[in-house]
Amino acid sequence: MTVEEIIKQKQVTIIDVRSYGEFMGGHVVDAINIALDEIPARIDEIKNLKTPLILCCASGNRSGQAQQFLSQQGIECYNGGSWLDVNYFKSK
Repeated sequence: MTVEEIIKQKQVTIIDVRSYGEFMGGHVVDAINIALDEIPARIDEIKNLKTPLILCCASGNRSGQAQQFLSQQGIECYNGGSWLDVNYFKSK
């Protein structure tokens, strides 16, 4: 299943791993902002979110790092790439 198909099911949590300042400059509606460097400290909170998780950032680089880390913790998650792409998929 593609990220687009997962988002269309509307049974996901979208986490934007950009900084708070970047997030406030524009983000996907209903997305949660957890900056990449905060993820290890907030792992218990993340484990309690509805899965699967869709991770996004500016380009897909930071969300890819977050996806790798969270997958190693046994959390079902996907790299959505750019928040603009995720926003587009969500709006379709």
